[in-house]
Amino acid sequence: MTGHSELSISQARRIALAAQGFADRSVAGRVDRRHLRRVMGRLKLLQLDSVPVVMRTQYLPPFSRLGCYDPSLLDRIAYHHDEWFEAWAHEASLLPVADEPLLRWQKQRAQQGHTWRNLVEVARREPAYVDEVLAQVRQRPLMAGELSDPRRRQGEWWGSRSLGSIALDWLFRIGVVGIRRRGNFIKEFDLIERIVPSEVLAVPTPPEGEAQRELLARSSEALGVATASDLIDYYRLPLREGRQRVAELTEDGRLQQVTVHGWDEPAYLHPAAKLPRAIDVTTVLSPFDPVVWNRARALRLWGFDYRIEIYVPASQRVYGYYVLPVLHGERLVARLDLKTDRAAGVLRVLGAFAETGIDRETVVEPLRCHLVELARFVGADEVVYANRGNLMSYLTN
Repeated sequence: MTGHSELSISQARRIALAAQGFADRSVAGRVDRRHLRRVMGRLKLLQLDSVPVVMRTQYLPPFSRLGCYDPSLLDRIAYHHDEWFEAWAHEASLLPVADEPLLRWQKQRAQQGHTWRNLVEVARREPAYVDEVLAQVRQRPLMAGELSDPRRRQGEWWGSRSLGSIALDWLFRIGVVGIRRRGNFIKEFDLIERIVPSEVLAVPTPPEGEAQRELLARSSEALGVATASDLIDYYRLPLREGRQRVAELTEDGRLQQVTVHGWDEPAYLHPAAKLPRAIDVTTVLSPFDPVVWNRARALRLWGFDYRIEIYVPASQRVYGYYVLPVLHGERLVARLDLKTDRAAGVLRVLGAFAETGIDRETVVEPLRCHLVELARFVGADEVVYANRGNLMSYLTN
């Protein structure tokens, strides 16, 4: 998409959603691994999170774009066939194994001490123990608790976790070991060369600047149109260096600087971005979906002021414990406080709140249908509605 120097907010929304896969052709029939690969191709990474209030977050972005699928298929692609691997990107994330060379500069910086202090402290204070932990991983993949000497907490300086767990995380951050997942999302550590294919590991390590530019180009493709800070946030790159790389990509013609109506900052358009006439979708989004994970972008692009209230005392929560945004067309129209009650076999809608100015009548029917599909996806037999929120009466009538 070239020749556009000014975009309306509606155009920017549609470009952003198309880049995220919401304008792709719907799936006819069963979702298979090709469809999941297509979603990964759009998003570039899936953020991980262990909180399973509705469903663990990595499973929800594909559902939002594809509808129901078998979540174990995602696990097989990532952890059994090793097409994707865990790395520290936008927080802990799954990425295609082919991207491993682009993250080596982060691992090199971690080795120099630029990572979490407790990991660095263990590496410096207990090098012999870290070597022993690595020797055990060489023998076989293992969880922290399976180390011959996991060293439960013995001192205040490394916190509440075992020394073995921290040593494994250090080895992960410097790129020596990788992670697969056992049942219930438990980490299993293995040598990185047994996870990432040899032909990928043999790729020469690109210079930092080149790797950062490639990551920003991926960010731009995934976001469609974005500010420099949006692009930098996607892979959590260093801010000063990231801004320099954005300028270099713009100079090289790999980004097109544009103006978005209402934005204070310059925007950058990916040259291959598409502008669909409309976005035809009604879906919930994970709190860690790329559409909303950058709260400043969600506010700027959709006027959607969003935060997770998990750590807010119950009496002070505005919307609820685990609230999912609702995308309808090109707008974020509502938020739902949801919980999968696995014991009862139901999806509970604890709260339903429409955004200001939304025509609730046009939203409720497609949203009801979508919640039935979400219930099926999370293994619930029915949707049960409570009575909280200005949208609830519309959903229950």
